[in-house]
Amino acid sequence: METVTARLPQRSVSGLGAPPPPRRSQKGPIFWVILGLVLIFLLFAGIKVLQFMTMGKAFAKMVPPPTTVTSAVVKEENWQPALRAVGSISPVQGATISAELAGRVDEINFESGGQVEKGQPLLKLDVASEEAQFRSAKAEAALAKAELDRSTDLSKGSVISKSEFDTAQAKFDAAQAAVDNMQAIINKKAIRAPFAGVAGIRYVNPGQMVAVGDKLVTLQTLDQVFVDFSLPQDELSKIVVGQKVSITTDAIPGREFGGTLTAINSAIDTATRSVQLQATLENKDHSLRAGMFARVQLLLPEKNLTLYIPATAVAYAPFGDSVYVIEKKQNEKTKKDELILRQQFVRLGETRGDFVAVTGGVKKGQEIVSTGAFKLRNGMDVAVDNTLAPKAQLAPAPDDT
Repeated sequence: METVTARLPQRSVSGLGAPPPPRRSQKGPIFWVILGLVLIFLLFAGIKVLQFMTMGKAFAKMVPPPTTVTSAVVKEENWQPALRAVGSISPVQGATISAELAGRVDEINFESGGQVEKGQPLLKLDVASEEAQFRSAKAEAALAKAELDRSTDLSKGSVISKSEFDTAQAKFDAAQAAVDNMQAIINKKAIRAPFAGVAGIRYVNPGQMVAVGDKLVTLQTLDQVFVDFSLPQDELSKIVVGQKVSITTDAIPGREFGGTLTAINSAIDTATRSVQLQATLENKDHSLRAGMFARVQLLLPEKNLTLYIPATAVAYAPFGDSVYVIEKKQNEKTKKDELILRQQFVRLGETRGDFVAVTGGVKKGQEIVSTGAFKLRNGMDVAVDNTLAPKAQLAPAPDDT
């Protein structure tokens, strides 16, 4: 048998064509783009860092200008100590005129708020009925007087008995008493000023009926006034009649009134353990009126050497009051003298006018910041300018201009 050898057809290499070329990698261009962006970012970052370093060096060389402040010098003077209290003004003489008898107001003979003299008629109540009774009483008294005269003549001749004469005398006395009683009633209905003073606003009008005890008008003497106040019993040993007193009141700002202590109460108030005091003040212009609130200073005889500063120089705080002392120091870099602040805690005493006493913390002659202490800090550079500084006074008064 014939062996058939099967031959598979051979593919022509030339017929299939050339093999496909290898594929290029896409990572190369992306890498270079990213690298370029990173380099640009680093370039900008370096520029910014360089700018910040330059600015930092410039700021380091800059020196802020000193803060402008006003200043005052710690002073020392003799201050007369005083005991302080609050009180009330009252008139030396004052009364509320009331009706003693009931009746109808017939006349009013004063002006509200006007000056009246002692004994001047103020009001008159209707007395028509009382005058009629007064005439009747006078007639009865005249008849009794005539009978008494006849009895006197008869008694001398022993014509009548002693008892009949006594009866005539008693009738006359009773009739005369009735006359005096009616005269007193008429007088009481003509109400007069018990003393000279200033009349208040009247409470009644003509034709008005008033009852016993009804208020008619107030009357007060204001040429002199009292100021009533009290102090703790611990201060009693320092108080003597005749000591000088000064008062101020919010009703009359900027004015101080002087007077003298004239009375010390004989007993201590058991509720408050204080002693009641009374001072007398001259009040010729009637500026002070009864009922005014007053701040009282009772001046003591001795005087104390006291350090004091403007009250505006103190920075008040719960942990302690302080002032800023202005000191001259040399700058280590510039070698120039500069004014530096040093915070100094102080102990304060009494306040007088625009000043406050200092019992510790500062010395006489030291220069301190006088205003705006709340905005300062320790070690701050300052420049002093007192051109517009307010002037503190022991007895400040408002400026009317």
